[in-house]
Amino acid sequence: MTDRPIELDGRRGMAAQKATKTRRRQAAVKAQHAGLVARQHDLEANLFAAEAATWPEAADKARYLLERFAAALSCDDPRLHSMVAAVLSDFARLSGPIGPEVQNPQTSKDR
Repeated sequence: MTDRPIELDGRRGMAAQKATKTRRRQAAVKAQHAGLVARQHDLEANLFAAEAATWPEAADKARYLLERFAAALSCDDPRLHSMVAAVLSDFARLSGPIGPEVQNPQTSKDR
């Protein structure tokens, strides 16, 4: 008996080595995907556990759902992608920081 492990990959042919690498990579990808799905489920459970208290929180939830919807869309209809992008752009623009000019437009006209 020997304490050193035997490197079997070196004893296999090139086709067998390539098949082994492919199987290992597929297993790693499946494991990473399962981890991502689990983290996404945790995020969704936390995000939608409570009702939104403000409009920006509701917009964040809607933004998340639209991004998920856009990711699931087929590439056959670019019109849907552009509509989702337009709504997300509106959310970003309208949920930005509120300056004094935006808070009370009457005061800026009186000056």
